[in-house]
Amino acid sequence: MPSQDFLPKLKEHLLSRVISTIRTENGISEEAVHDRSEPMIFFKSDRMYRHNIMRLNYTTYDTRRCQDVINPSTSHHNIMVLNGEDDDHQNSSSRHPFCYAQVLGIYHVNVIYTGPGMVDYRANRMEFLWVRWYRKVDSIKRGWGTHQLDLVQFLPMASGDAFGFIDLLDVMRGSHIIPAFANGKCHVDDKGLSLCAQDSSDWASYYVNRYVSELAMP
Repeated sequence: MPSQDFLPKLKEHLLSRVISTIRTENGISEEAVHDRSEPMIFFKSDRMYRHNIMRLNYTTYDTRRCQDVINPSTSHHNIMVLNGEDDDHQNSSSRHPFCYAQVLGIYHVNVIYTGPGMVDYRANRMEFLWVRWYRKVDSIKRGWGTHQLDLVQFLPMASGDAFGFIDLLDVMRGSHIIPAFANGKCHVDDKGLSLCAQDSSDWASYYVNRYVSELAMP
């Protein structure tokens, strides 16, 4: 994500979460939010705080408690979230249930909200992940029945959807993404476009390894 787009997109992401919470708790309609003065958010002391790891608790298919540790500085930096996007060309049965992303950073900010439904000027802590999205790249039917792993690749760096932000509560668990070595690397000279994304080591495509817990899923 270009540096000039980072802050506006981050504020847009955080603002949507704040408004969603206010609408749920206070019963304010979406029309009321947009009819009044434009809501805004500010970062207390203009600071953003970075964290090294995220611990993700989840329940396995046999109802055991387990934990994933996500660290952007290691190979344990991939996550999965539910696919909530609507696709007119796919029905619910053919649409892939998950989206995958590589975590580039783990952050929190202290947000001050001004707009409809605001209570006071106290800052509230909000946590988020800065991620780089994978996309599914083939239409071949895959899954346990076909003995095929899902194939994904990174979105092009110039794409407006290549990078994004995720609420930590939306993360299901870590994901094991394996390079498809036979398909080669994106940059044969190991020179990428972004130091933040570290795309110099990108492979053309990747396989999504499956966990045992997914055996219980339809």
